[in-house]
Amino acid sequence: MKGQEGEVTMSLPPVPAAPAKVGVGPQDLLYTLEQRPPLHTTLILGFQHCLTLVTTTVPIPFLLASLLCLGPAHPVRVYLISTIIFVSGLNTLLQATLGVRLPIVQGGNFAYLIPVIALLSGEYAPCEAQLSANLTAVDQEELWRDKIRVIQGSIAVSSLFQIFISATGLISVLLRWITPLTIVPTIMLVGLSLFDVAAAQASSHWGVSFMSIAIMIVFSQYLTDVGVPFPRGFKEKSWSLAFTWVKIFKLGSVILALAVSWFLCWLLTHLEVLSEGSPALTDLSLDLVRESPWIYVPYPGQWGVPRVAVAAVLGCMAASIASTVESIGDYFICARVSGAPPPPVHAVNRGILMEGVGVALAGLFGTGSGINSYSENIAALALTKVGSRRVVQASAVLMMVLASVCKFSALLATIPEPIIASLLFVLFSFIVTASLPMLLTLNIHSSRNLFILGFTVFFSLAVSKFVKANPEAVNTGLPMLDHMLVILLQTSMFLGSFIGCLLDNTIPGSDENRGLIQWRAQLAEGHASTEYDIPGTQAISRSVVCLQYIPFWPTFRGTPFSSNKLNQSSGPAQSGIQGA
Repeated sequence: MKGQEGEVTMSLPPVPAAPAKVGVGPQDLLYTLEQRPPLHTTLILGFQHCLTLVTTTVPIPFLLASLLCLGPAHPVRVYLISTIIFVSGLNTLLQATLGVRLPIVQGGNFAYLIPVIALLSGEYAPCEAQLSANLTAVDQEELWRDKIRVIQGSIAVSSLFQIFISATGLISVLLRWITPLTIVPTIMLVGLSLFDVAAAQASSHWGVSFMSIAIMIVFSQYLTDVGVPFPRGFKEKSWSLAFTWVKIFKLGSVILALAVSWFLCWLLTHLEVLSEGSPALTDLSLDLVRESPWIYVPYPGQWGVPRVAVAAVLGCMAASIASTVESIGDYFICARVSGAPPPPVHAVNRGILMEGVGVALAGLFGTGSGINSYSENIAALALTKVGSRRVVQASAVLMMVLASVCKFSALLATIPEPIIASLLFVLFSFIVTASLPMLLTLNIHSSRNLFILGFTVFFSLAVSKFVKANPEAVNTGLPMLDHMLVILLQTSMFLGSFIGCLLDNTIPGSDENRGLIQWRAQLAEGHASTEYDIPGTQAISRSVVCLQYIPFWPTFRGTPFSSNKLNQSSGPAQSGIQGA
């Protein structure tokens, strides 16, 4: 999300860009980071954050259910939705309280779906083949449980990467090599690699998908500045109502579009316009609502003991690299929006550490994806002008409560697949373009930079699609190595991060041409501030001096993001030669 004072625009998800001021200033906020709004205000705004998270996270369990070959009326779909909402709430509470301590929401990460898809397509037969195999109900259950257990273990183990680099302070070392031309194509490939998944979902009923997409475009692009009158009481010395004009489409466009599309599908169902058995019918999954229990609390290992696939772990690590850099950008933007100073080094390290813990929890609980920060909720902070940490903590508790009410998750599970497909088209489009503002930090007219960007994206997509269609082409004579290479080469995001990093750090180019000057300036903004201290650690910090050497402790005085360290080395590409 980028904007200037008095103006807010939305972007999914934001990444570090030039250090321009964004969001609203502290003087414009109704409540700043440390202030506590009244209870009713806290609950209302917390519920708004909760709904925003739910609408953008629900597509993940829908996609996961399809990958696990679970039908629209399968009860496990309900538990998958409950699990990802519950884990999102738990991680949001941990992040806002013990992590970076900013009002930032944590939710499911689409980037992890790419290595998951590569893993399942490489190890298991397609759903059509499973259906024709006439498996018994017991065999079918064991099959989807085996799939999700290997996903769980791979995601959980990959979290060690984020935990390690944050706990040791190695983030700064990686950021000397992970440059804008590494990050931009990597994030672009997250959306581009999933276009066929969205198309497959939409093909169940293109008409309803087109209708839902049109409604979302109208609400999110054409009606953002249209106000809707809401009564706020009677005028003084008069019995006439006074109205407040609220731009509800600016913040709730996705929620409103989802509700309207859902209602129209319900109307078409009851008017018997849709053919029998159509995925757009709203009564196909009503049994889920009736048969689901009222209360279900997700727990670690609910699908069984996780197991690990090494190749999938490496693919998930590629997703965690992109998520790490994206989250660092989110921290700086969220700090500005909430009226807080830029986060210091220890807060950034602790934020990534807690995100790694969140990914581990997501793996152990079995959400089917990792965790990262959500920029949609940062936009909500700017629009409401409430940057209070307490509001996001309340929304985290509400997420866990709603996720435990199984009937709520069952209701979400009845959303027709074509509507979910329309959400995917919109969300993936935002993901593809979200990183493009980072190109403003480098010389976009340089043939060197244009080549690296274009070649990285095109070559990664080409290789991943070819290997997916022809896995037998990878033949080294070592079955274990072949299996690992097939999964990695199908993960376009892994290819993109590797190729982009290799080319940008080996092809000659100056720091200015590569965008490293503004990139380092953004990362060097943080400074010490009590807003980011962990409650109750002051006495321990004074008595135990050696804690200042722990990268995520509040008294840490290292400067891994300082300009001096970052300027010491930029890798082999720092040759002083201006790119073409």
